Amino acid sequence: MSDAIIVRNVTYRAGKEFAIRDLAMTVPTGSVYGFLGPNGSGKTTTLRLLLGMLPVDDGTINLLGHDVPAGVHKALAKIGYVPERLHLYPQLTVEETLRYHAAFYPDWDNARAEQLRRGFSLRAEQHVDRLSKGESGKLMMLIALAHNPDLLVLDEPTDGLDPVVRRDVLAALLEYVSSRGATVLISSHLIHEQERICDHVGVMDDGRLLAEMPMAAFRGGIKRLRVSRAPLDRGDLPFTLLSRGVSAGREEEWVVRGWQPAMKEYFVTAESELREVIDLDLEESFVELLRSARVPVVVAGEEI
Repeated sequence: MSDAIIVRNVTYRAGKEFAIRDLAMTVPTGSVYGFLGPNGSGKTTTLRLLLGMLPVDDGTINLLGHDVPAGVHKALAKIGYVPERLHLYPQLTVEETLRYHAAFYPDWDNARAEQLRRGFSLRAEQHVDRLSKGESGKLMMLIALAHNPDLLVLDEPTDGLDPVVRRDVLAALLEYVSSRGATVLISSHLIHEQERICDHVGVMDDGRLLAEMPMAAFRGGIKRLRVSRAPLDRGDLPFTLLSRGVSAGREEEWVVRGWQPAMKEYFVTAESELREVIDLDLEESFVELLRSARVPVVVAGEEI
């Protein structure tokens, strides 16, 4: 199976103000897929649709080779899930919580669970309602990993955690992925964290997937260009123009997607001068994608 998650043409309306529209996304098997987007963009709603928690209005979802919702129960047996809002029974101890969750998974690994509990410095006798936010986050990650899932779906798993706890949680995640070849779909607003751990990325805004590509293409294909004597006509651009504005005098600053070095020839043909090509980090690229989706580029009076 080459793709762990396949979504095609999914729509879902949540009241009058928000909808997921014509969503198509693919998460390759064995990848760590970073799901980026501002708050309210639809990331959590999308994850709930994938896991069968919400019914789609239209379109198809395939999860680990099983259609959703018909076969979602088979897929869920192989999925570790950490929700945005942690769901733990406060009256139970850590040990009781692990026994409770173990009852639902035939592949639960007691040895792995105990190893993670010790590695995360969680006391077996401590009650859940006395855990700190960081300890609760560790416990949820432990539960997600202890039944040896093929797919991990993580919704803001390190949100609000201090740097030391984030490091511990991510180290455990990456160790598991490395040893098992598991797939990870991780939603987070911590852009630099995603840049370090993900090899694929999807960007969502206002219920739409704006871009989906390998991390290397995302990081290397979006550039800021400084252009002198910029052409008034867009012509047949060899790249996608995300934004265009005056930076100094008659020099313009363009942000483009899909850049390749050979595209410099376009400016020679257009009798313009490409003065500089500037790399953007993941956060800058993310912001430029959002900005271009919200504010159309206008060239010579024409919206593109």
